Amino acid sequence: MTIDIKVPTLGESVTTATVSKWLKQPGDAVNADDPIAELETDKVSVEVPAPQAGVLGAHAVKEGDEVEVGTVLTTLTPGAGGQKAAPAATSPAKPAPAATAPAAAPAPKAAAEAPAETDYDVIVIGAGPGGYVCAIRAAQLGFKVACVEKRATLGGTCLNVGCIPSKALLQQSENFHAAKDEYADMGIIIDSVKLDLAKMMARKQSVVEANVKGVEFLFKKNKVTWLKGTGKVEGTGRITVDGKPVTAKHIVIASGSDSAGLPGVEVDEKQIVTSTGALELSAVPRKLVVIGGGVIGLELGSVWHRLGADVTVIEYLDRLVPGTDNEVAKTFQRILTKQGLKMKLGHKVTRAEKNAKGVTLTVEPAKGGAAETLEADVVLLAIGRTAASKGFGLEEAGIELDKRGRIVTDAHYATSVPGIYAIGDVIAGPMLAHKAEEEGVAVAELLAGQAGHVNYGAIPAVVYTWPEVATVGKTEENLKEEGVSYKVGKFPFTANGRARAIGMTDGFVKVLADATTDQVLGVHIIGPMAGELIAECTMAIEFGASSEDIARTCHAHPTLSEAVKEAALDVDKRAIHI
Repeated sequence: MTIDIKVPTLGESVTTATVSKWLKQPGDAVNADDPIAELETDKVSVEVPAPQAGVLGAHAVKEGDEVEVGTVLTTLTPGAGGQKAAPAATSPAKPAPAATAPAAAPAPKAAAEAPAETDYDVIVIGAGPGGYVCAIRAAQLGFKVACVEKRATLGGTCLNVGCIPSKALLQQSENFHAAKDEYADMGIIIDSVKLDLAKMMARKQSVVEANVKGVEFLFKKNKVTWLKGTGKVEGTGRITVDGKPVTAKHIVIASGSDSAGLPGVEVDEKQIVTSTGALELSAVPRKLVVIGGGVIGLELGSVWHRLGADVTVIEYLDRLVPGTDNEVAKTFQRILTKQGLKMKLGHKVTRAEKNAKGVTLTVEPAKGGAAETLEADVVLLAIGRTAASKGFGLEEAGIELDKRGRIVTDAHYATSVPGIYAIGDVIAGPMLAHKAEEEGVAVAELLAGQAGHVNYGAIPAVVYTWPEVATVGKTEENLKEEGVSYKVGKFPFTANGRARAIGMTDGFVKVLADATTDQVLGVHIIGPMAGELIAECTMAIEFGASSEDIARTCHAHPTLSEAVKEAALDVDKRAIHI
């Protein structure tokens, strides 16, 4: 008795498919759930499994044929599967399981072995900082590599509509503010400072273009193939790019993240914008309301405030930049308020109504209370980001996601499906470009048999406002929660010669060291060039340095970095210049 293997139901409104590839041939012995054919539609690409163990009959259709749901593809004669129907003595096929062994549970289609011959050694899905760095490092290690990217340019969110354009606007707006409000104190008199926003935006875009073209050059230099289109995971060793099958021994998912939404607040990227829209405003808004007192909201709020907008920041918590050192956060709030940004902490937005004049927001205390309304020309929604894990076929392929939609990985970035890995914003951990880059290098080296590793205790974070905020390692709050005894060293920029010379004395450096061993546990900086100063501190934590090691290292004079040395000296209360 034979069993017909038919084209399965392929989804709502899908009635036909194309036979893209036969995976098993007539006479092949198969086990239950072994994939025997690949079908493609304009919406999905699927593998057709064997319903039970047996031997395949003749193909009823050819590769390339268009078939309807229910069409017979081939037949199956039930019986023992697992090897080719050929004399056992001459076959090198894998032996069947011993008769006494318990029957294995059917494996999901995605857990099948990778194709014997593949188009590439490594395919990376996503060309953001994590993805493109992973691809380049893998190519350096001798792999044949492709990187899938649906944007018209490489670099992902970071280079196109995130880190790079925002930093360009931050610097340009700082220069504008200094020329208008600060240079006179230095004896530089400018009679009239005018804003040419269109030219400012054009300069920002030129910075973006230089960076993304740089990545494209690096791909060519390292012989990384750019597969243009949307990647979808089909299983171990198999993806599609805009529906076209591509195979690889290893697949790395680096799909990044998307701006988080908020119920009752509908983004149109004109009146209600995410960071993407906030980087493209054609005019300075009279009133800008920022929903979210985190990194993105404060950076872009600062840009438009310097350019002339009246900015109000609404934050659900009773503090800014959750996760940073409390003392730093309080100082940060005080400085930004002094600059003119308005803060509405401990509040939430429940509704946003657009009208001809702008947007009306309904705002309530987070802990309950009377609602009020705020008017704005533009609203920036910046409450965080969510893992970009939808639309890539992950769950269909058997890849496990957590409750927040992030891909679950082990310590070596392996997902629940063999041969598929994930890095960056789409997995757990801080959503930082440099964290993704480190993971990209680590997974490439692990695939090459090397000891790829990321020290998550030494990942710095920076807020590029003025002053900047930079942090690495544990906060005082972390150490108190963990019951760790520690010492604190602090040094203010008001006592630093270089900070005085450049007229930037807001803030301080704080060093936290183990009370017994003196090992540096955390460093927190608010002040000029904090993002640059944190690198020395990150290296100290990476190599297990003590505060004494930093304190006894000669720092050039006069430099802002001397504040780091003085804070390290202050751990033992022997700072020199205060």
